Amino acid sequence: MEILRTPDDRFADIPDFPYEPRYIDLDDGLRMAYVEAGPADGEPVVLMHGEPTWSLLYRTQIARLAEAGYRAIAPDLIGFGRSDKPTDRSVFTYARHVEWVRQCLFDKIGLSGITYVGHDWGGLIGLRLAAEHPDRFARFIATNTGLPTGDQPMPDVWLRFREVMRTAPEMSVSRLVASGCQHSLAPEVLAAYEAPFPNQSYQAGVRAFPDLVPAEPDNPASQDNRIAWSKLREWDKPFLSVFNSDPITSAMGPILARTIPGAADVTHRTIAGHGHFIQEDSGDELADAIITFLR
Repeated sequence: MEILRTPDDRFADIPDFPYEPRYIDLDDGLRMAYVEAGPADGEPVVLMHGEPTWSLLYRTQIARLAEAGYRAIAPDLIGFGRSDKPTDRSVFTYARHVEWVRQCLFDKIGLSGITYVGHDWGGLIGLRLAAEHPDRFARFIATNTGLPTGDQPMPDVWLRFREVMRTAPEMSVSRLVASGCQHSLAPEVLAAYEAPFPNQSYQAGVRAFPDLVPAEPDNPASQDNRIAWSKLREWDKPFLSVFNSDPITSAMGPILARTIPGAADVTHRTIAGHGHFIQEDSGDELADAIITFLR
């Protein structure tokens, strides 16, 4: 497969993101990037982004967690950030993303006792891992995410988004991020979200993600997600939902909270606002929720 690797100079002068990238080689030859901060022996907190962002999304939470004594680890999914970017959209599947992240966190970095924070696709992937490898997890935090199977209809706003991603001749990642924020982003932050993608040929992973969501019951990932739900109904480790009124994901927060046993005795958080990217709109409030849950 053809693989693109974003030149390092694209990541010069990223605001509030002083972390040196680290890299691991996956079994199929792809290179996956991550950053970390905080004491090496601190309790590990994995912060996983989704569509179409990268680890930059968690810059506020990384700094706050490190200051509080936790080991914050924020990977870039394959196709995003500093990670490798296959040019063929067919390379990207839900199952492969789950396996790539599993290898990164468990086989390569060697993490256990994880508190996992999953947003958007970071949650779709993380919930599968939590269901399939519960022994690696200490806690789970879901924020504006879910685990669709296609058995329930997706919101119309999401279906329109998928159609745009399928048909738009060109795409601006920074514009997508800005449209998911309630507050305006500074020009240098918008530029940082564009940094991983020098041109459209780098965007196959971004383009692929919407069609990988099990929005219909016969999606290739639907049955694996149904199996994951059956396992999550027995998941008794602490589980926190931190959602807002995001029009795409907000309905999933209460479903997770009432379905997963580990969520039963937890005070779940609803953050004011409707922007999909809580990390940008309510960065410190999300950090507070994570740290309070950890403690």
